[in-house]
Amino acid sequence: MRIVMIGSGYVGLVSGACLSEFGHHVTCVDTDKAKIEGLINGVIPIYEPGLDEVVAANVKAGRLSFTTDLASAMPSADAVFIAVGTPSRRGDGHADLSYVYAAAEEIAKYLDRYMVVVTKSTVPVGTNSKVAEIIRRVRPDADFDVASNPEFLREGSAIEDFRRPDRVVVGCTSEKARGVMREVYRPLYLNETPIVFTSLESAEIIKYAANAFLAAKITFINEMANLCEVVGANVQDVARGMGLDGRIGGKFLHAGPGFGGSCFPKDTLALLKTTQEFGVTTKIIEAVVEVNDARKVQMGEKIEKAFGGVAGKTIAVLGLTFKPNTDDMRDAPSLVIVPYLKNKGAKIKAFDPEGMKEAKKHFDVEFCSETYETLKDADGVVILTEWNEFRALDLAHVKELLKKPLMVDLRNIYKADLMENAGFSYVSVGRPPVL
Repeated sequence: MRIVMIGSGYVGLVSGACLSEFGHHVTCVDTDKAKIEGLINGVIPIYEPGLDEVVAANVKAGRLSFTTDLASAMPSADAVFIAVGTPSRRGDGHADLSYVYAAAEEIAKYLDRYMVVVTKSTVPVGTNSKVAEIIRRVRPDADFDVASNPEFLREGSAIEDFRRPDRVVVGCTSEKARGVMREVYRPLYLNETPIVFTSLESAEIIKYAANAFLAAKITFINEMANLCEVVGANVQDVARGMGLDGRIGGKFLHAGPGFGGSCFPKDTLALLKTTQEFGVTTKIIEAVVEVNDARKVQMGEKIEKAFGGVAGKTIAVLGLTFKPNTDDMRDAPSLVIVPYLKNKGAKIKAFDPEGMKEAKKHFDVEFCSETYETLKDADGVVILTEWNEFRALDLAHVKELLKKPLMVDLRNIYKADLMENAGFSYVSVGRPPVL
C-alpha cells in the first residue's frame, strides 16, 4: 500500500516508520521545512530508542520518504493519516484541533479517487465527523471515508508498541474502509493482534478513556503512598499485593512525583472538558487532574523538608524528563519541582542523559555534563527520573562527592536497607525514611 502521513512529530514519525517496516510505501509530510530537510539527511528530531535505525533502514529500502509537498504525495496514496499535534489550548484545556482541521482542508484539495482519511491524532469525540464535514465542504464530489485510528504508543517503548500492540482500534462506518484498514495492519492481523472495529465516536472515546484510567491508577497509588508514609507501611508492598489481583494488574501502580508527558495530562484535561460540554459529571477524572497537579507541589515540599530547608543549599537533580528513554519535557514533574526549589532559595545543579537540550529551554540552572559532576559539592541529591544509569550509582563515590550523604529518591529505585548500610539519609515515596 501507499500511505501518506501528515505530521512528522512523535506519533507521525514513529507510525510512518513502522508502517514502512511492515512493507508499505510511506511518505511523511510536514510543513516544517527544517525538520523535513533534517529527516532527509538522517537527522531524527526526537529521541526514541531504535527509531533512527528503523528510519534509516526503510529510507534505504525505498519505502520511507519525506517531503513538504502534500500535492506530490497524495495522487498515488491508498490512505492518508492525520498525525498532527492536538495540544491543550491555553486557558481552557480543550484540545486545539486547528492543525487537524487545516490538514483536512489540505487533503480535500487533492482527493482525486477513493481514499480513507485516517485520524491518528488524539482528538475529542465528534472530531472525525467534523473532518468529514470539512472535506465534503471543500470537495462535495470527493469519494472517501474517514476512520479513527488512535495511537497507544508509550514514549521510550514506541517501536515495540507499534510492532506488537495489545490491540488496534479502528473506528469507521463502511466495509470498504474496514477493508483498507485491515490491509494497513495485515502484518499484525496475521499475528492475531486483536483489531477492534467500532464507530468513530467509540474509537475517539477509547483513547481518552484508556489514558484517563491509567492516569487514575497512578493517582490512586500516589494517594496510597501518602497514607503509607503516615502509618509506616511500604507502598511497594501494597502495590504488589494489589497488582497480583488479576482484576487490577501491577502496571502503573508505581508511586512517584505524579504523571507527566505528552498524553496523560493533556488527555485527562481534554476528556474532562468534553464531559463538561456534554453535561456529564465525571468526579473521578476531576479528582485525577486536581490530585496530580497538587502532587508535584507536594514533592517540592517533601524535598524541602528532607533538606531541612533549601535556602542557600545546592541540590543535585538527576533526571528532568517526565520518564526515561525520552527527551520529552512536556508536563514533566521537574517543571514544577525545580522552580519550587529555586523560589525557596536553592541552587540547582542538574543532569539528564537525553533531555538537556529541551530542559535548557525551561530552566535557568547549572547544567552538568554527567552524573558525578552534578553531585560534586551538593548538599544532597534528588532523583526525579529513573534513568538506568542512576539505578546503580557508586554510593561510596556519591558519598565522597556530596557535602552530606542525603538522597531524596522520588522514583523508589533504591532499597532502604542498602542506603542505610551505605550511610545515607534516604527519603523515598510511600516508604519509611532512613534518617
